[in-house]
Amino acid sequence: MRNAAVRSNLLVPEVREVMDIRQASDYLGISPDTLYKYASEGFVPAFKLGNRWRFKRSRLDEWMDRQSDLQAGEAVIDAEQKKPVRPAM
Repeated sequence: MRNAAVRSNLLVPEVREVMDIRQASDYLGISPDTLYKYASEGFVPAFKLGNRWRFKRSRLDEWMDRQSDLQAGEAVIDAEQKKPVRPAM
C-alpha cells in the first residue's frame, strides 16, 4: 500500500507557495514563454528574485479570481492582445 502512495505522489506535482516560471506556467496552464511575457508587462503578479521571476500561488489565485470576475462582467477579449480589456464606450 505504501508503494501505491509513493507512486501517486510522483504523478501529482507539488504546488508550492512560491513558484518559478515553469511551475507557475504549469499551474496556470499556459506556456512559460507567455507567462514570462505577461510578467515582464506586469499583467500577472510576479516579482524578481535576483534575475529570475517568482510567483506566489496565493497572489495568482487572487489575480485569477479578479480576471474571472472581469470576464463575467463587462470585459471582452481583444483578438490582437489576447488579454482581457474593457470595451470602448
